[in-house]
Amino acid sequence: MKYTFEQGPIRPPNEAYSLLIRVTRNCPWNRCAFCRTYKGERFSLRSVGEVKEDIRAVKEISQEVKAISWNVGLAGEINASVVQTIFDRPDLYNEAFRRVALWLYGGGNNVFLQDGDNLRMGTDDLTEIITFLKETFPDVQRITTYARSKTVHTIELQKLKALQEAGLSRVHIGLESGYDRLLAFMKKGVTARLHIEAGNKIKASGLELSEYVILGLGGKGMWKPHAIETAKVLNQIDPHFIRVRTLKVSQDMPLYGKVEAHEFVLSSDDEMVREERLLIDELQGIKSYFASDHILNLLEEVEGQLPGDKPKMKGIIDRYLTLPEEQRLNYRLGRRTGLYRKLDDLNNPMLFQRVQDHLERIQATSQQKVEEAIADLMERYI
Repeated sequence: MKYTFEQGPIRPPNEAYSLLIRVTRNCPWNRCAFCRTYKGERFSLRSVGEVKEDIRAVKEISQEVKAISWNVGLAGEINASVVQTIFDRPDLYNEAFRRVALWLYGGGNNVFLQDGDNLRMGTDDLTEIITFLKETFPDVQRITTYARSKTVHTIELQKLKALQEAGLSRVHIGLESGYDRLLAFMKKGVTARLHIEAGNKIKASGLELSEYVILGLGGKGMWKPHAIETAKVLNQIDPHFIRVRTLKVSQDMPLYGKVEAHEFVLSSDDEMVREERLLIDELQGIKSYFASDHILNLLEEVEGQLPGDKPKMKGIIDRYLTLPEEQRLNYRLGRRTGLYRKLDDLNNPMLFQRVQDHLERIQATSQQKVEEAIADLMERYI
């Protein structure tokens, strides 16, 4: 009996409780200057047979997890105590068991297909995999995947519709920016026009579309056209979701060399917040949900349904920007340590003082050490 299945390295944050099924390995492009995930790895397609075997393994494991529930008198219910039982016995239950237990605990309804561009697999094969997945787990309600705009652009609309009819629910695309000069600088391998055409094709197929934007990607030199041109592209797509991410450059990214060579100057946190405000201000005539669902985002609460929640979102940004500098610094450190989730956390005296004591200890060394400490804390989350 096979009690394991293959896993890829990443998934969107909102898929934390989703079952992860690896359909392809790594990324077929793998040249983006701001990405480190697949560097040094080659892209490959898994066979339909391999993926089906993994799905069967998940089925077997799920049956074992439910048996544990029955054995402790919970009649198949997967609650926190069942999950804890599995996590407490690594000698009996491996990582595959832990992942399936968490999936079932989260409802067992959502599946995310890994890795970076599963539409590179033939759509007939991908349709077969999705159909088998739905047959094996009839209660699954949402199946999502990453894809590249350039790949979507090459696929016939009817093929995308077939995927939707088989059970694929949503496609996540890394838009990153709508500014062609910046897309070229970052070696994204796509243009704004191609992003628009691919996004509209996904929507025309009946699939949900989630587009990702990277705050700070333009640095100090291109932040304004990055925000304005990205909004122009999004206005022409009107995706179901706009998800923002914050740029954090690490030494294993190609972009790091450009920073070291002074070819790219990083934006500060406050500058990225102003960039985000401009982006939101320029979003016009669309009904997307603007999501800030990543721990690296400074203002996680800047989130809402367009167009109605736009004033609320800009209000949160304005509130942050009008704080005294010392309070902004306190919030930045508190956010990066995970103590703060929203601006109102500054009003919690115990939390505020805890962050302030930490801040003052760092400042006693030097002001530059504060920025270094914040950068180190962010490094943990990429």
